[in-house]
Amino acid sequence: MREPVNRTILLLDIERFSRRDDVVQAVLRRTLNTVVDRTLVTAGVEATQQYREDRGDGLIVLISGDVAKTAVLRALLTVTPELLHDHNRLASGGAQMRLRMVLAAGEVAHDPQAGTTGGLVGHDLNQAFRLLDSDALRRALAGQADEHCVLAVSTPVYEGVVRHGHHGIRPELFRRTEVTVKDGVLSAWIQGDGGGGTAADGGGVAEVAGGGSAGGGSSPSPAPRPPAHAQGPNPASAPPPSGGAVFHFHGNPVVHGSLVGGDQHGVSGGHVTGNVILGGSGPGVGSAPADRGGESRSEDGGRS
Repeated sequence: MREPVNRTILLLDIERFSRRDDVVQAVLRRTLNTVVDRTLVTAGVEATQQYREDRGDGLIVLISGDVAKTAVLRALLTVTPELLHDHNRLASGGAQMRLRMVLAAGEVAHDPQAGTTGGLVGHDLNQAFRLLDSDALRRALAGQADEHCVLAVSTPVYEGVVRHGHHGIRPELFRRTEVTVKDGVLSAWIQGDGGGGTAADGGGVAEVAGGGSAGGGSSPSPAPRPPAHAQGPNPASAPPPSGGAVFHFHGNPVVHGSLVGGDQHGVSGGHVTGNVILGGSGPGVGSAPADRGGESRSEDGGRS
């Protein structure tokens, strides 16, 4: 057996593969290889930097440690869903393809035997397969009818890459889950599972400023407030205050008779003649002379 080497581990599995007939299975297998080809090219993975093993309904892909995991993760989150969307948009109902995917990392050894293919050995690879086959990941995909794939990352990948929020990677979209396996409990982080959980405990929706939520909810925006009136409204159009007329006199006005209604501002040094009624209503309001009703004379004798 060769010495184990650290590898990025990518596992992919086609949902409900065994329920298809042989012709459809062959089409799905070819499509999966094309999707993986284009995804890895986008991530900058050369042919010499990868090892693939056909698993019938899926693939094992081991990627050299020289390739940045951030690049692989970004491609899985963007390119892979788009390629699956393009396929499913044109495929018949029986040839639709949805994927469960796991991205992990660890030590993997290769122990090929004469006359056989494969021969991969490693605890980290075994744990990645347990994530791929877990009920949690299957439920996550089944619960997203409008999505074409679901991705789970191992704890080392989450801690080393995802949680730091590198370009194109949003840690808030990953939810932690516990997977029970035969030798204990295994933690994983599932992206876009629609569970509405927080990254730490899988429950609740984080509130954001403005009454919305991190889960995409939003509250109606408050109605816009009407613009405030400018100081000193036009006496001809502004309604009088509910408590009666308000008068502001400056200087030493001489007031003789007449009715003055509405807000009066800036009367300085002027003369207002006639009967003046302050506050409330007095007799003769409705019959005030036409040339004086609501009008005052300025200091130069003109109407204002």
